[in-house]
Amino acid sequence: MILCITEKPSVAGDIARILKANVRRDGYYEGTDYCVTWTFGHLCTLKEPADYSPNWKPWSLSALPMIPPRFGIKVIADKGIEHQFNVIKSLIERCDEIINCGDAGQEGELIQRWVMQKAGCNKPVRRLWISSLTDDAITEGFRKLRPCEELESLYMAGLCRAIGDWILGMNATRLYTLKYRTDREVLSVGRVQTPTLALVVNRQKEIENFVPRDSWELKTLYRDTLFTSTLKPFDSEEKGQKAVEAVKDFPLEITDVTQKTGREAPPKLFDLTSLQVECNKKFSLGAEDTLRTIQSLYEKKVATYPRVDTTYLTDDMFPKCGAILNSLVDYQELLSPLRGSRLRKSKKVFDNSKVTDHHAIIPTGQPLPSNLTDAERNVFDTIARRFIAVFFPDCVFQQTTVNAKAGKTGFKATGRVITDPGWKVVYARDVAIMEEKGDSKDNDEQTAVLPPFVKGETGPHSPRLAKKTSQPPKYFTEGTLLKAMETAGSTVDDDDLREALKANGIGRPSTRAAIIEVLYKRGYIRKQGKSLRATEAGVQLIGLIKEELLKSAKLTGIWEGYLRQIEHGEYSPSEFIERLKQMIHEITLSVLRDNSNRRIAAAHEEAAPSKKEPKKDTGSGKK
Repeated sequence: MILCITEKPSVAGDIARILKANVRRDGYYEGTDYCVTWTFGHLCTLKEPADYSPNWKPWSLSALPMIPPRFGIKVIADKGIEHQFNVIKSLIERCDEIINCGDAGQEGELIQRWVMQKAGCNKPVRRLWISSLTDDAITEGFRKLRPCEELESLYMAGLCRAIGDWILGMNATRLYTLKYRTDREVLSVGRVQTPTLALVVNRQKEIENFVPRDSWELKTLYRDTLFTSTLKPFDSEEKGQKAVEAVKDFPLEITDVTQKTGREAPPKLFDLTSLQVECNKKFSLGAEDTLRTIQSLYEKKVATYPRVDTTYLTDDMFPKCGAILNSLVDYQELLSPLRGSRLRKSKKVFDNSKVTDHHAIIPTGQPLPSNLTDAERNVFDTIARRFIAVFFPDCVFQQTTVNAKAGKTGFKATGRVITDPGWKVVYARDVAIMEEKGDSKDNDEQTAVLPPFVKGETGPHSPRLAKKTSQPPKYFTEGTLLKAMETAGSTVDDDDLREALKANGIGRPSTRAAIIEVLYKRGYIRKQGKSLRATEAGVQLIGLIKEELLKSAKLTGIWEGYLRQIEHGEYSPSEFIERLKQMIHEITLSVLRDNSNRRIAAAHEEAAPSKKEPKKDTGSGKK
């Protein structure tokens, strides 16, 4: 018998149907050749401190840092989970071979391997690796099962991530709670949540401490066109007025007129983070809501695997794209310009070197079920339009630049006229999305249609001063915070630069939404309209932490880079863990030496810990 272990009962049902394992048993499906069972996500977890030593059960500064000689796992203490684990264990004992059918990603690999390890599995294991749950994808996946050894580095990266989060989360949470709290609340500190909170707090402080500054630009109106001086803005109105006086008696002379054709490529396909950013901007969907919605679309077989960090497709996907486009029955009128010609294949879309485990999020080509929620329809529409857009030609525009002078002072006016909208017709119904590629900052002067100018012409003009006041940065929204996490705090609008910075982003695409939810839950951030604000407790916590290793997004991004290298077999897992151990030793010593008597009162929505000791560590060690 061959045993298939999936991550969810619904996926088990789909695989069982295809494998003709049609008899439903308690916790599994059974057929002639196959049994199909499932987990409920994580059935196992790393052991808690008290599981290693009774001395680690009470919270004590003298016991820190806690570093087990060897990390172990245990079944989560829940009757339903324990029952399902025992079902899987008994099936493993009966079977001849196992097919790991967990979600095809780092977390999915960790979930399944922990269950098999805890069950004492010594049977041969192969891996099902698919990017969608359509019948064709599942069938093809079973024809191309992978040896489990190919995924060893993926598992090691997941294991190192979990151990790293345990080492930092468990120890730092106890350390800061015992050293600095004034009540019985827990000060939650984690490898990813703390630098994420620091991003919000630092942005908030930057806004609160912002001092606006006025400046004055010299402009002039000529033939109903506003020209801007090439001089730097003036820091006082008096200086600007002198510049006005210096040019008002001279005619404006056109010194040069240039026109060039520009092109704007379609926006990239979606990875999970960019989809969450877009849905937050368009529909005010929270990051967790978007993840939950796209996961549902994946399980309903209409969208591909969502927990991805690439915006590219592999070359072998190109022949399938025509059929996927034809399947989008609600978009056929929109697709009419593509009829009769070969589909465009761009290196900005199809690039094997940019895809590792999974490709970008696209439709699968399956018909939409009638029971989609409004959120599911909105998210699917967003994915479908982006997929359609990448096959349209570039948007073509004519860029005109007019240079002029009045006396010795130079002026310039620019204008842009779209001559062929190309891919932008896909978004014609929504003007806000037409310029969504990077939130275009073009102003009216830059996009205006200019009248015809001739080099050498002159005429009267009306110089004036335009006052500008500097603006503070904007508060984070969930969408912009996700982008900041992805780029380790760097402010990036350029898609190619964003891709380059992903290697050292903090968190993973699949976990960033959960990190934001943890900060809500702990009472460290709150929503005000669409923007995120740090609470007083959040501000105090970041102010309390002096160790940059714990709160720097850039430093945390470096650790994420190590985890990515481990995933690709380019870095030693043992060295990663040793570095983390050394790091927590240094942090512990630094905090214990602090004689400042600083204190903080935490505030979060969970019930207060028991009077004896803080609650068990299940949540406090989270990232």
